[in-house]
Amino acid sequence: MRKKIAFIGAGSTIFMKNIIGDILKFPTICDSHFCLMDIDKKRLSESEMVAKELIANSNSSAKIKTFTDQKKALENADFVIAAFQIGGFKPCTVTDFEIPKQYNLQQTIGDTLGIGGIMRGLRTVPYLWTLCDDMLKVCPDAILLQYVNPMAINTWAIGEKYPNIKQIGLCHSVQGTLDELARDLEIDVSSISCRVAGINHLAFFLELNQINNDGTSIDLYPILKKIGKNGSAAANTGANARCPNFVRYKFMEHFGYFVTESSEHFAEYVPWFIKSHRPDLIDKFQIPIDEYLKRCEEQVLDWNKLMLGVRGKSPNIHQKSPEYAADIINSLSSGLPCTVYGNVINEGYIEELPSNAAVEVPCDIDNTGINPQKIFALPPHLLALIRTNTNVQELVVNALINEDVQNIYHAAMLDPHTGAELDLDQIKNLVDKLISAHGEWMPTWLQ
Repeated sequence: MRKKIAFIGAGSTIFMKNIIGDILKFPTICDSHFCLMDIDKKRLSESEMVAKELIANSNSSAKIKTFTDQKKALENADFVIAAFQIGGFKPCTVTDFEIPKQYNLQQTIGDTLGIGGIMRGLRTVPYLWTLCDDMLKVCPDAILLQYVNPMAINTWAIGEKYPNIKQIGLCHSVQGTLDELARDLEIDVSSISCRVAGINHLAFFLELNQINNDGTSIDLYPILKKIGKNGSAAANTGANARCPNFVRYKFMEHFGYFVTESSEHFAEYVPWFIKSHRPDLIDKFQIPIDEYLKRCEEQVLDWNKLMLGVRGKSPNIHQKSPEYAADIINSLSSGLPCTVYGNVINEGYIEELPSNAAVEVPCDIDNTGINPQKIFALPPHLLALIRTNTNVQELVVNALINEDVQNIYHAAMLDPHTGAELDLDQIKNLVDKLISAHGEWMPTWLQ
């Protein structure tokens, strides 16, 4: 039976292309009905062109329909994919970077934690709640595949206000880091077996092994630690050449485990690497300040190139992306199992963390649904570090639920990076200035 898949934020053309292109590669779901929704009519039209080209090249019988009305796009959907950025790169992301600079507070990505992540959460969660409300009205049994940052705050907030929504938050940090580690270790990524757990962007490789052809395994951590200790060239294979992995290897040296998120992300979740009075640290660890702003500019260029290719009718051969969405939809639809790392409400999966928090754990997927695995004996020092981040996430969610600005101040004051750089009065003033600057993009009770 043809599946109906609603894509909310389909103007994210390159991301939409990856997800739809992946889905078209599975025989069981390649005939899906895609409902693309966005408020930007121009971007929506261009996404429609890209999707139609993908379908034409796949020889599938998939259908495409576009909407600017969210509820109409969602009607009778089986799956809902959310991928949007409230307030956009301009003005909101730029604001999240430029105003903190007035306080000498530097960021790299600013979309998950820190002052940038807090502000993005305040902008994003209210819109996600409208999405959930519409889903309950027109597709209550649909599964929400949520790709929006700040992932943990979003997932937590949905669980608090809309517990009946079936949701999973998805990221590519685990599979992306596995590719990097395979390059560093100079082995085939398919030979690596791992077990990962934590929260989004702050999860850890608890086990990391190479499986030999005879079924025996080798613990890869001693080799990885030797790479880090030697400072060898292999340790410089970050997500791209300008973002080496010095931060993560230094963390592993002291904490014993490799973190899933990239060095440029991870550096702003902890208090040790980005310090305005220690530019030597930024140089030593090659931390790319303002990295997200640069990436957004590059994404605009990539999108323009993509559209030139479509208009010029150049061949568009899609290679399977590392995203999990298509695998999940295929497993839920066909019963063929897969395992992904997903963000879910913590119903005892990591007992030492709050039961209503969003945790990232292995999830077995088949036609019975999404089945998260319980994680035993997460090391206490990793739990302690995770809690410094969940404290901030919980306060942001509480602020949104209770419409309490004091929770926002406290979230920023307890943020590891912000608190290490600014005093209490500076943080309160910074929060007030950001809320004022964001204006209409803030929840109505803050306007």
